Amino acid sequence: MNTKLKCLLLDDELPGLTYLKMLCEQIPELEIVKAFNNPQKLLAELSELDFDLCISDIEMPGIDGLTLAGLLQHKLIIFTTAYRDYAAEAFNINAIDYITKPVTKERLQKAVAKALERFNIAIPTKKFIHLNTGKGRALLYFHQIQYIKTAMTDSRDKEVFLVDGTSMILKNINFDTLLSQLPHTDFCRVNKKEIIAITAVKFFNHNEITLSHQEKDGKFTILILSETYRSDFLIKVKI
Repeated sequence: MNTKLKCLLLDDELPGLTYLKMLCEQIPELEIVKAFNNPQKLLAELSELDFDLCISDIEMPGIDGLTLAGLLQHKLIIFTTAYRDYAAEAFNINAIDYITKPVTKERLQKAVAKALERFNIAIPTKKFIHLNTGKGRALLYFHQIQYIKTAMTDSRDKEVFLVDGTSMILKNINFDTLLSQLPHTDFCRVNKKEIIAITAVKFFNHNEITLSHQEKDGKFTILILSETYRSDFLIKVKI
C-alpha cells in the first residue's frame, strides 16, 4: 500500500502558493513534485510530470481549476479556493475535497488522508494500460511486462519485453509518461534507458540487475543499475 502521494501544487497567487507549499511540506504523506503559479505552464509540462494528486486553486487567469481537472487524466484533485460557489461543480467531477481558504494544516491533512485512501483502493482495480504501437493501440497488462528499454531504431520509441518471450514497440512515449501509468511499487527505472518490473528481478548487486528474461542465446538479461536510480530500486525490492 502506498504511503506517499506525489503531488503538484497550483495557485496563481504567489503568497498563497508559498503558504500551501509550506503546509504540504509538513504532511509526511505528500511528496511535492513541483509547484506552479500558472495553469498553462502546468499543462505545458503535463506529459513529463509523474504525479498522483494535484492541489489546485479554482479561479485563475486563462484556465480555471475545474477545467484543468478535466485535463489531468483521472488524477486525484483537491481544490483550495476563497469561494464557496464552486463546491457542487467540484464534487460533480469527483474531486477528493474542496477546502475554502484560509487553508489550515489540519483541514489539509484530512483531505490528503481521503486522497490516499482513494488512491490505494484504486490501484488493484487497474490491470492494464492502452498504448500506441506500430500496429495500432494495444492493451499492455502489467503482469506481462518484464522490462522496457529505449528502442534501437528510434529513441522516441520504447521496446517492451513480455513474459511470453515476445516484445512490442511502443510509439513516441517517454519514460516519465510510462512510469506515471505503471503501478508505482511494481516498476522502477534503473538507468536512463530502461525500466524493469520488480517481479522480473532474479539477482542484483550494487551495480547490476539480472532479470529472469532470457536473451536469444539463453543467457539472462543483465542491466546496469545507475547511481541515480539505485535508492529507489533498493526501496522497492525491500517493500
